[in-house]
Amino acid sequence: MKKRTAVTILLNIFFILLVLVIILPAAWLIMNSLKTNVELFTDSLALPAKVQFANYISAWNKGLYKYFGNSVIVSSISLISILFLSSLLAYGITRFNSRFGNLIFLITLGGMALSEQVALVPLYKILQATHLYNTYWAVILPYVAFRIPFTVFLMRAYFMCIPKELEEAAVIDGYNSFQIFRKIVPISKPIFASCAIVNLNFVWNEFLFANVFLESKSIMTIPIGLMTFKGDMRSDYVVMLAGITIASLPMIILYLCMQKQFVRGLTSGAVKG
Repeated sequence: MKKRTAVTILLNIFFILLVLVIILPAAWLIMNSLKTNVELFTDSLALPAKVQFANYISAWNKGLYKYFGNSVIVSSISLISILFLSSLLAYGITRFNSRFGNLIFLITLGGMALSEQVALVPLYKILQATHLYNTYWAVILPYVAFRIPFTVFLMRAYFMCIPKELEEAAVIDGYNSFQIFRKIVPISKPIFASCAIVNLNFVWNEFLFANVFLESKSIMTIPIGLMTFKGDMRSDYVVMLAGITIASLPMIILYLCMQKQFVRGLTSGAVKG
């Protein structure tokens, strides 16, 4: 009993420290985004003498609204494509009795071993040859291709936990495969929520592809757009911190709204696969 209590106390201490590691940098970011540059460099740990909400307005007016909109467009198209294609592939692998099912799954998982850095030069040449370079599709297509393997891996484990009796009953009622799939989607909300958060976090914050494949400021996403806040002679760091805070809000709000579904989606199917 005493040993179990000691383990519980140690775990609680560990989780408290983990929470502090996450919260303290976020608190520092928000606090310094409300200061002047002088206050930031004088003492970054002190509270602001006067709260500077104007930093957020300045960040938004400097073009953050445009980068934010670009990120919304790229993320929306990428996320819908990733979830749709991955769910179809995962459903087909788990439900259709094909001798090539496991082979297709292994080939798909092989995509997880491909590094983004290794594929950078070939992708650049392909996008140049297809005239997709410096367009939204220059980042959307790589995002979809690189996120499908991991998403299929998660969805496959979840779909394997859904009783096949539901589909057999649907077949008796005259449903075809695609109609059955549409019926399964509503009861698969947890895994869709989990995959949506994981993939959106990647797409929203992705820097490498966006930095190489996008040149025009009119289509830059937030991670690249924030770099434009840094000038050649002078950088307005507090405005940059305000921009980072604004860019972080969508992911934080999304996770808070979908955290229960997120946990359920990742834990369902943990014993299968």
